[in-house]
Amino acid sequence: MSKTVFDTDIKPIGIGSDHAGFEYKEAIKLWLSENGFAVKDFGTHSLESVDYPDFAHPTAYSVENGETAFGILLCGSANGVAITANKHQHIRAGLCWENDVAILVRKHNNANIICIPARFVALPLALEMIDTFMKTAFEGGRHAKRVDKISC
Repeated sequence: MSKTVFDTDIKPIGIGSDHAGFEYKEAIKLWLSENGFAVKDFGTHSLESVDYPDFAHPTAYSVENGETAFGILLCGSANGVAITANKHQHIRAGLCWENDVAILVRKHNNANIICIPARFVALPLALEMIDTFMKTAFEGGRHAKRVDKISC
């Protein structure tokens, strides 16, 4: 894996999931650590049923306050974690279900959290999307003006 556009040399990558995303979260953590990345795990820590906001909020806070370089959130549909994370003023969480979407949420939306639907994508695709997300830079230009209009 080549260098990312995020500050992963200094900061860990934040990750969180509910029970539906737990197994993917564990596999993603292993894959990231095998590729030399530090990871900060915000839970959950089992397959026991839990509420996704309890893990999406701490992950989003860590990105928002600069504790982590960017975030990865997982749940069954990824919609719940995306909605929750996007409540944070400086978070742009993008729901990704294919690699081209991962490219666009970075290039056009400057997303700082990738949200993956664990019940709808295979693990190899999830890893590919994360890799793409990490390597894709924000284009700026006309997109910067639009991104600047997101905050309330």
